[in-house]
Amino acid sequence: MIDHAQHARNFTANAERTAWHDDALWFVREKRDKATKLIPEWEELREQASQVKMHMLSRLDHYLEEFERNATARGIQVHWAEDADAHNRIVHAILERKGVKNIVKSKSMLTEECHLNPYLAERGMDVIDTDLGERIVQMRNEPPSHLVMPAIHIKKAEIGDLFHEQLGTDAGADDPKYLTEAARQHLRPKYLEADAGITGVNFAIADTGGIVVCTNEGNADLGTSLPPIQIHCMGMEKLLPRLEHLGVFTRLLARSATGQPITTFTSHFHGPKPGGEMHVVIVNNGRSAILAKPEFRRSLSCIRCAACLNTCPIYRRSGGYSYGSVVPGPIGSVLSPAMDLEKYAALPFASTLCGSCTDVCPVKIDLHDQLLAWRKYVVKEGYLDKGKARQMKMAGKLLSSPTLYRTASFLSKGMKLVPRVLLYNKKNKWGMERELPLPAKRRFRDLYRKRPRS
Repeated sequence: MIDHAQHARNFTANAERTAWHDDALWFVREKRDKATKLIPEWEELREQASQVKMHMLSRLDHYLEEFERNATARGIQVHWAEDADAHNRIVHAILERKGVKNIVKSKSMLTEECHLNPYLAERGMDVIDTDLGERIVQMRNEPPSHLVMPAIHIKKAEIGDLFHEQLGTDAGADDPKYLTEAARQHLRPKYLEADAGITGVNFAIADTGGIVVCTNEGNADLGTSLPPIQIHCMGMEKLLPRLEHLGVFTRLLARSATGQPITTFTSHFHGPKPGGEMHVVIVNNGRSAILAKPEFRRSLSCIRCAACLNTCPIYRRSGGYSYGSVVPGPIGSVLSPAMDLEKYAALPFASTLCGSCTDVCPVKIDLHDQLLAWRKYVVKEGYLDKGKARQMKMAGKLLSSPTLYRTASFLSKGMKLVPRVLLYNKKNKWGMERELPLPAKRRFRDLYRKRPRS
């Protein structure tokens, strides 16, 4: 089981990094707020996007088949993968058949979910991530810590040291423009040497059979234009029914993610280049299980903008790696337990349930309600720590009994006299992560009784 609390303690041990990480993400949240206020119809767009996605999910089988028909008619080869292993085998088979050794890959959280890079590396293929943030974490042998900004946890000085060691940049140089140019010079030959390009998919359009990839660096365009083989990997929930729906989502995506009016590149792919091949791999990997649960179905509407991460007080202060999941933050704490409840049982509790994630979600996913629902599932399935379960049961009895509550309220005056070690120790699982404030000298109940009466 992932111990989010312990991983969070490890992250917050560096107070300077924690504060910097928090400030950096809140800056992006504020940019999002400013961008949304410039769109008078913002809430209308959110409602439209929510309805389009829920309609699509209600007829997912129909739209998947429609997409396959239209994509196949355009010369695109469509593959179906039940799980991560099937996805990896399909991609490898395509590459192996063509003798591919060198691959360039743009951002794809699905391939991270399926652990495609190590799978291909074990079979003698060289995969280069071309998104700058993805390339940085790849050079550090780390996974992304954020859905949109994969290297947000790394300071520019650390990137400077990394580039000096691996790319030969000047020692001590940490100017972002200089480092970006060094990365560009490092990556450009990789595109020319590549035998195949792999991308994720932001949106797949059922009625056209085309796919849409949104980037700010143009790396997906280079990775699909230069090599003869292009492979696009997508979760089956990435569909939109009609091309006319796309404009709603492109207006929401960049503003929610980074505060931009639109991504720098919004690229449409509708078939292979002359003499080349275009493949789309559609992946289930537990999504149908989420679809089968009405209370969690709406989570499949997610467009991976990461707005919920940028606003979440827990994610901002504990970092992406504390979740032990490819998708961290509030949306990850909803999706991950659906994939493996035993492993990710702690994640629904990594939340204040403040509702800020729900407030900023561009497709109106009720994230805080779903986190609460998952907590009930965790308890029902017996995955809550036994010590915490006993304490919660005791607390439930206390809070449901006026007599017990009044008695505890009266006795709480003596808490300051109790040695701290008796209240906060390893046996108090709840208290190890949460500390109660000392009770007030005078209870509200007593003040209320003594109030002036008119």
